[in-house]
Amino acid sequence: MNAEARTHQDRRAAALAVYSGFVAGDHEPERAASSMERRHGALGSFAFDTVMGEVWARPQLSRRDRSLIVISVLASIGSTEELSLHTLVGLNHGLTRIEIEEILLHIAVYAGFPMAMHASRVIDARFATIDGVDRLPARNPSAYASDADRIVAAAEVRQTLTGGRANPDANADYEAFVDHLGEVGRVAYIWAFGDVWSRDELSRRDRSVVVIAILTALSRVDELAFHVPAGLNHGLSREEIEEIMVQMTIYGGVPRAIEGALAMRTAFERIDQRTATKP
Repeated sequence: MNAEARTHQDRRAAALAVYSGFVAGDHEPERAASSMERRHGALGSFAFDTVMGEVWARPQLSRRDRSLIVISVLASIGSTEELSLHTLVGLNHGLTRIEIEEILLHIAVYAGFPMAMHASRVIDARFATIDGVDRLPARNPSAYASDADRIVAAAEVRQTLTGGRANPDANADYEAFVDHLGEVGRVAYIWAFGDVWSRDELSRRDRSVVVIAILTALSRVDELAFHVPAGLNHGLSREEIEEIMVQMTIYGGVPRAIEGALAMRTAFERIDQRTATKP
C-alpha cells in the first residue's frame, strides 16, 4: 500500500505496533496514545501517527538501526529527556549497552567531548535506574596503543572508508593527511580513525550509520560528501542512507533532513559520474 492510500486507522495501527516495541509491552498502547493527545493536543497526535505510524514503521531500516540513528542525534544535540527515553527504547530494539556506549565515542569525535560527556551522564543514569543501583560498575578503558600502532590501525580504517583509494602505505597516508590538514589532521588521523573507528564494539557499517546521522544533525555537509560514500563502502545501500535522512525529518528537523538528502544525492551523482568515466 502506498503512502497516499493509507487511512488514519492504518497509521494509528502501525503506530501502536511501534509503541509496543518501544516499551516492550510494559504499557498499553491505546491508553498511551490517548494520554499523549490529551496532554499535547495535535503535537501528541503527530507524535503517534507521524513519528511512529509513518517514520518508525517504515521497513527500509530495522528498529535497531533507527535507534542507532536516534540516539546519535539526541546525544549530538543535547536532548536530555529524549535521550534517556531512547536509551531504553534502543535496548528494547536489540542494542546492547556496549553498543550504546560506543556511540558516545563518535559523539566525542564529531560533536565534541562536552556533548559526549553530557550524553554519557544521561545514559548512565538510565542504566542505573534499570539496574536499581546508584552507581554502575567500572568499565574497561581503551587500549593503550603506541602512536605507531594507532597509525597502522587508522590506515586500515581509511582503506575501508575510501573503498581502497587511500594510500595502503600507513606512514605515507598519515603524512599526506597531516600535510593537508596540519596538526588538526594529526589528531583526526590518530584518534578518530586509529582509536575510535578501529574498535570492534560496533561494525563499520553501524559506525557509518551513527556518523552520517550526527553529521546530518549538525549540518556538516562537507563531511557528508566523504561519509556518504564511506557508508556505501561499509555495506550500507543507497536506500538505507536515504532512510537515515527520512528519520532525520523527525529528530533533526525537515530543513536539516533536506540539506542532508541533497548532500547525499550529490555524493551519489559523483560516484555515478566517476563510474561512468572509468575505461
